[in-house]
Amino acid sequence: MNGQNRENIKAGLKVAIVLKQDQRSGKRTEGIVADLLTKSSFHPHGIKVRLTDGQVGRVQEILE
Repeated sequence: MNGQNRENIKAGLKVAIVLKQDQRSGKRTEGIVADLLTKSSFHPHGIKVRLTDGQVGRVQEILE
C-alpha cells in the first residue's frame, strides 16, 4: 500500500520512507511512525511522518 492517503497511516505502523537527503537516489528507510506531519488528507509524494527514532520523511510504502 502506498503512503499518499493520510487515513491509511497511523502511529505505530511500520513504513518505508524517503528522507529529504535521499530523494534523488530514492533510498528508503524503514521505521515505526511516531507522528504524522502532513495535515492534508492526500499528498502526491507521500504523507510526511516522523519516525520513533526522530527521522522525518515521506511515506513510500506501508509495510504492515
